[in-house]
Amino acid sequence: GYGNRSEAIRDLVRDHFVEEDVVSNRVIVATLTLVYDHHQPKLSEQLIDAQHDYRGKVLATTHVHLNHRNCLEVIILKGRGTDVKEFSNHLLSLKGVKHGKLVLTNAGKDPKPRHFHQHE
Repeated sequence: GYGNRSEAIRDLVRDHFVEEDVVSNRVIVATLTLVYDHHQPKLSEQLIDAQHDYRGKVLATTHVHLNHRNCLEVIILKGRGTDVKEFSNHLLSLKGVKHGKLVLTNAGKDPKPRHFHQHE
């Protein structure tokens, strides 16, 4: 769906730098989207407690009632790459979470320029 190959390549490069930030444990931002059964005993409390325990790294949460049983929650996170992934994996593994996805991006900083040297 890209207008040209250059746009696709730029997105691949950006994704590489975000993954590098995660591996290097730099500060990143992310969204964690969860669909869960709110009738699952104690799940709502577990989700809330985990967010409180994440020491201020939860920037915002949006909660939507999809139907009688299911809720959608989007959690905006900021923190060290490994912490964000660990926290997200914990929430995704809770009983009653039906589906979820973590989307990572950089914390708003441009990546450091990479210098490539051509050997003559």
